This record gives sequence, structure tokens and C-alpha cells, in this order.
Amino acid sequence: MTIAPDIEAEIRRLYFAEHWRRGTIGAQLGLHDDVVKRVIGPTGRGVRVSGNPTMILDPFLVVISETLERYPRLRATRLYDMLVGRGYEGSIRTLRRYVATVRPLPKSEVFLRVEPLIAEQAQIDWAHVGYLQLPGGRRALWAFVLVLSYSRAMWGEFVLDLSVHSLRRSLLRAAQYFGGSPRQWLFDNPKTVVLERHGDAVRFHPALLDLAGAMHVQPRLCAVRKPQQKGRVERAIRFLRERFLAARTIHSVEHGNAQFLDFIEQIAHPRPHPRWPDRTVADLLAQERHRLLPLPDVLPSSDLVHPVVADKTAFVQFDTNAYSVPPQHARTTLTLVANDVDVRLLDGSLPVAHHARNWGRHQRIELPEHRAELLAKKRQGKDLKGRDRLKAEIAGVDVLFAAWVNAGRNIGSMTARTLQLLNLYGADVLTSAVAEVTARGSHDPGALAVVCDQHRHALRRTIPVPVVFADHVNDRDVIPHDLGGYDE
Repeated sequence: MTIAPDIEAEIRRLYFAEHWRRGTIGAQLGLHDDVVKRVIGPTGRGVRVSGNPTMILDPFLVVISETLERYPRLRATRLYDMLVGRGYEGSIRTLRRYVATVRPLPKSEVFLRVEPLIAEQAQIDWAHVGYLQLPGGRRALWAFVLVLSYSRAMWGEFVLDLSVHSLRRSLLRAAQYFGGSPRQWLFDNPKTVVLERHGDAVRFHPALLDLAGAMHVQPRLCAVRKPQQKGRVERAIRFLRERFLAARTIHSVEHGNAQFLDFIEQIAHPRPHPRWPDRTVADLLAQERHRLLPLPDVLPSSDLVHPVVADKTAFVQFDTNAYSVPPQHARTTLTLVANDVDVRLLDGSLPVAHHARNWGRHQRIELPEHRAELLAKKRQGKDLKGRDRLKAEIAGVDVLFAAWVNAGRNIGSMTARTLQLLNLYGADVLTSAVAEVTARGSHDPGALAVVCDQHRHALRRTIPVPVVFADHVNDRDVIPHDLGGYDE
């Protein structure tokens, strides 16, 4: 069979350069094996090895041994390439079989068990728990865990933030729970703790160093890729995953932390100590508490403090959310002071605004008084003030607006009727009612009013009824008539 010169060249390239087998070349090019064999010629005959197949490796045994001694994890394919350059004509399969029998076993590390002194060290880590669905998106939920190395007592909480300020808050709460601090905090190597590390040279986060200095505690790091050096907290996290987190749903941080503390007090601390099984973790914690470093008279602040600029709409941006300030502070620089509970804005030392911290994403948090001040200055905003007030105070009201638009309802009339309900029942009752009505697929203000009244009855609230006295009523006497005629 005669084939084109370019096909012959490709056969020789695949065989001699790429080291394809004859059968592979024939299958890929659609040629008979005799054609491939003829093109390759006698120089392409493989080396037949008689007897022990490793005899062909005998000249290269010293090279293989020295290379594997220096690089015990070197792949056999790379070793094959090195030997081919030295004249090896055997197959990669033969080399692989031999390397599997002589490759040095990895040297296993021998661990030294070290028992810490009482009140000497606490090990700290975080565990990813899952996600919480919040307005505007979801946030990762983490469990902060601190374990006293001697007693194995733990403290933990759920957090939505892994910043150094969140770490400071958790460390302070742990110290308050135990009534003191150990002499060392042992961390892994997260960016929250260490900004830069080269071998033993470490640059800790300044905010962490400030807290450590105030609490008289020495921060320390594990060696890189040595999680076993903080095995007590790793084991505690495993214990939490198996005993506490398994088959448990966390609905909110507050709900989760209440259950977390219950678990620590009722299950984690009454369990037997792993080294002294005749004593509980709580027993050793009672002994260790007396040796902890005392808390300072005034605990250091764990708030985040930094300057922010209010935009032209009198809002400041923080953690993807926007918080309102009085309109006179628009386009000015303020000081933001935030923790996991509230957000404060200061002009120098003068308080400007105080908000509850919102952990949602891309939310606008506006105080009614800020909106009222702005509307007083901007009378042209009168038409939209009712709609904006509803959006600011009632979560989920956007669903109602969309339903009204789709149904062709008069938005102004619907807004006015809903505002009456807001003034009558309050934001909390109306918010619950909006959620219930929209869940039913309804959008009628009449149905909304009925649900509001049901929620008011459940809360045992009264509706304020304004009484207006006219001027002519003040100088009139009402004389009751005799009711005896009714008996007759």
C-alpha cells in the first residue's frame, strides 16, 4: 500500500519523537499495522529483553538510586526522560515497576507530646459552619473557638466577620467568661492575625498587639503547615462538629450563641478530662481560673474606629450598607465607631447618628428623623416622602409596590392607606402583616388592615384614639335625664 509522503513523515514523528506505539499510530491514522511497520523500518524494532526485564536497567541503577535519594517524590516519567538522554532504550513500564520497589518511603515525623503549664496557653481557631440568609444576600457563618490548653475548657461564639476587630471582641468576651487571660494566645497563620511572615520573623496585626499589650498576653504562632501544634483546639472543633453542629440549624447569630453557651455549660465542660478521666473539664477549669492573669480595671475597647465621608444624599457607606446622617452633615467627614451591635457616627466628639448594625448586604438604614429633616428642607420631595418612609421602615414593602403596579392600582392611594396603617399600628406590626399578606399572594390594603388588627390583638395593644374638644363644649353642662321611665 502506497501512502503519501506527509503521512509517512507523521508516522515516523509519532514513533521516534513522541514514542507512540505502532498500534496507537495505526488506530489514530486509520492504517494497517503492516504499513506502520514498513514505514518505521528495521531501526524501529523494539529491544527484546530476555530473562529478568530489569536487566536493561542495570547500567542506570546508580543514577536512579542517587536521584531518588535526593528527590524521593520524583515522578517516574521525569526519571524516564532523564534516562533516555543517557541512552536508556527500555519502556516506561519497566522503569515504573522498578521505581515502585526502590523508592524511599517518606520519613514520618515523630511528635513530641508537650503538656502545657496551668493557665499558660489558650489555642484559638475558627470553623466554617455554613451560611446565613440575610436581607440582600447571604453571609458566611463562622464559629470562633478558644480552648484553654491545660483544662481543655472552651468558649466560643458564632460570628459573621473575620476581621481583626471581630477577633478582639471575641478574645475580650472569652476573657470575661473565664474571669482572666492565659499568658499566651496560640494562633494559626491567618491574615487577621499576622500581616507578614518570613521564617521566624513575624509581623502581627497592630490592633491585635494593642489588645495583647493591654491584657498582658503574648501572641504566638504555629509553624507553617503544622496544625498539630494547636491540636487541642482542632480536636475541640471536631468535637463541636460531631456533638453540637451535626443536624442543627442556626437561624440567627443570637439564636446560635444561646445554644452554643448552653452546650458548653451542659455538655462540653461536664465531660471527663482526656488526660485525667476521673475529673471533669469543669473541675480543672475551677483550678485553672485561679491562675489566670487578672483582667485590667478598664477593658480595652474593641470598636472599629475610622473616618468616613457622608455622600451628597447624607448617607455613609459601611460593610456594603448605607447608614443615614442628618442632612446638614452631607459631604462632611465623620468618625465611624462600629461593633457587632451598633454603628455610631461622630462629628469630633459630638454624636451625630446612632444605628443598630445591619448584617444584611446592600441595605439602606435610615432614621425617620433624618428623613423628616431632609423633607423639611426639600419641600419638592413631598410626593415621594410617603413611599420613601414605607421603604425605610417596612422590610419587604417593595413586593407590595410591585404587586400594585402589576395590578394597575393607584400607587398614591395605596401608599396613603398603608401609611395610615403604619401610623395606627406601628412599624413592627405592619412589617409582620406585610410579610404575611405577601406570602398569601395578596396585596389589598383591606386585607393588610385585617392582618394588622389580628397582630395587634395578639400583642394586646390598644389603638390610640385622638379626642378633639371643640371650643363650645367647654362651657356647656350636660344634665342627665331620669331613667326611671325605662323600668315602666
